Amino acid sequence: MLDVCLLGTGGMMPLPRRYLTSLMCRYNGSNILIDCGEGTQVAIKQKGWSFKPIDVLCITHYHADHISGLPGLLLTMGNAERTEPLLMIGPKGLEKVVNSLRIIAPELPFDIEFIELTENLQTIQMEEYRIKAFKVNHKVICYGYSIEIDRSGKFNPEKAKKLGIPLQKWGVLQKGESVEINGGKYTPDMVMGEPRKGLKVTYSTDTRPVPNIVQAATGADLFICEGMYGEPDKEAKAKEYKHMTFKEAAEIAREANPKEMWLTHYSPSLVKPALYMDTVTEIFENAKPGKDGMSVDLIFEEE
Repeated sequence: MLDVCLLGTGGMMPLPRRYLTSLMCRYNGSNILIDCGEGTQVAIKQKGWSFKPIDVLCITHYHADHISGLPGLLLTMGNAERTEPLLMIGPKGLEKVVNSLRIIAPELPFDIEFIELTENLQTIQMEEYRIKAFKVNHKVICYGYSIEIDRSGKFNPEKAKKLGIPLQKWGVLQKGESVEINGGKYTPDMVMGEPRKGLKVTYSTDTRPVPNIVQAATGADLFICEGMYGEPDKEAKAKEYKHMTFKEAAEIAREANPKEMWLTHYSPSLVKPALYMDTVTEIFENAKPGKDGMSVDLIFEEE
């Protein structure tokens, strides 16, 4: 199961009932945070989740509303007696930006490891999932992220019996590891069925519509996309500042066809996003206006 929480939905500045856009996901003990603006700590606390186990922190770009909450979060994690390394992923210049912010958070009981993104598309393979970064089109270098979890095929006990594999070795093969028995090597593909559908969440914000987003969101269980402006007359402003309208986000979703789309990163002037959802659902039906704390538990499909 992949736990997903949209911690905040605001763009540019936090509001009394709207924190800045940030996403947190949890899977098998791993905690991934994407972006960390003002209010992210409060949003995590309100959700009832913990800061300490965050082991991967992805930054989309270096505008303050996406990273200015980082020093406080790092200090809180340090005060929780965390000692495990933190992996940070972001555009080129990440280490310089983080170290500049750490002037007010200089001493931490854990190391920070950096992966700086330089390619149009880049994959970071973790132990049980992978993170795919894709470049988008904003006023500064900006990336979106997909979290993808594979699911192996079903174990076939009949095949294992025919091959003479002892019962106590079955679990090893199910974990994707090979075994050796009486000088013979047995690999997982010899006893496992075809890979089954996994899970995928795609997050994209602060950008104009680009093909990379469609490619990344294709087949996603959940697509979280910026909708800076809901008003039809704000299209020119969206183009000027390299953001998206609700309609443009819906058009991307229609092409990518995820199971569901949530909108996020609203302009401070957009007080009631729900008022503009009719245009969105006419283009892509399974769309919702994101709200702070909005959550879902994504589970593997039953077969």
